[in-house]
Amino acid sequence: MTLAAPPPARKPSSPEPSAAVRLTAALLAWYDRHRRVLPWRAPAGVTADPYAVWLSEIMLQQTTVKAVVPYFQTFTAAFPTVRDLAAADLDAVLRLWAGLGYYARARNLHACAKAVVERHDGMFPATVDQLRALPGIGDYTANAIASIAFDVPVVPIDGNVERVLTRLHALEEELPGAKPRLRALADALEPADRAGDFAQALMDLGATICTPKSPACVLCPWAAPCAARRRGDPESFPRKTPKKEGRLRRGAAFVAVRPDGAVLVRTRPEKGLLGGMTEVPTTEWSASFSERSALDHAPALGVASKSWRRVPGVVTHVFTHFPLELFVFVASVATGAEAPADSRWVACEKISGEAFPNVMRKVLVHAGIDMKPGATAPNQSKPSSRISKPKRSPR
Repeated sequence: MTLAAPPPARKPSSPEPSAAVRLTAALLAWYDRHRRVLPWRAPAGVTADPYAVWLSEIMLQQTTVKAVVPYFQTFTAAFPTVRDLAAADLDAVLRLWAGLGYYARARNLHACAKAVVERHDGMFPATVDQLRALPGIGDYTANAIASIAFDVPVVPIDGNVERVLTRLHALEEELPGAKPRLRALADALEPADRAGDFAQALMDLGATICTPKSPACVLCPWAAPCAARRRGDPESFPRKTPKKEGRLRRGAAFVAVRPDGAVLVRTRPEKGLLGGMTEVPTTEWSASFSERSALDHAPALGVASKSWRRVPGVVTHVFTHFPLELFVFVASVATGAEAPADSRWVACEKISGEAFPNVMRKVLVHAGIDMKPGATAPNQSKPSSRISKPKRSPR
């Protein structure tokens, strides 16, 4: 009796990749084709510069890429290395930061540069814990630097990443309470390698495809598995707890101008809102401010109260926790007028280089001050030529 030969043994088949692995692979393949070219981002295959990553991440907090690009380029031209930044005066840092907002970032930036030089010999540490111990670096920034610059397997979660993940999973839990759940979902996707590329891919996906309004779902590498897309309401995610709106504050700003075009300014205290920035003298900003008593707080320059002229309209500005309205008063003062003890005169051609925050730039423009670099003094025969009333819009 002839026995049939046993069938050849089958080779064990490779296990199907998990859903997380498929998601990660799809996103990285998309990123390899569509990655954004940014001045702080290393080209494909090139190790990222930790200094550039750190500087860009601090600048990008609460700020758009479009707004940050020129500031990043100016900063790196002035301070090519972290040692250069650490050696600079804080005033120089604040002047270059002026207009970017959230000015505590600039002070922390300078303090962090000093700490990197003093504690780590000018080299950024590679671990999340060491990075988090530096001034101005929180959980997100530490994770971003660690993953992008050092390929540490951790996912930095910013607003873009929150939006992508909440839509992918149609997460009903509201932010900020949902943050622990988002951390677990992000960690489940973290690839074994290319941690930096994965982090930047998530950021790019949220910034260019999975946008807050009108997301381009047909172009998304995660369109098929996205639960919010299948539901048909991706724009409703993430769910957020409504923010409490701050109470409106008001105040007055005083723009004093000499015939040579110099403007009276002072430096705000280092601690607190707009710390260390340049401003024109102002009253306190409060919900109970009364315009009728504003001139009681005008700087002592030897001019009568009636010499201060109210500029029509108000300057409006919105801070993180409250909106602000400022009444603006202007006065022409004598050439020899002495600045009060806490103030100084700034020549007209140097005004543009001062560290004015955006709200003060609005005040000066509202008062008719020329903020362009190289501004010239007004005509001596017409000392008020630089202080003009805003033009009325045609009805």
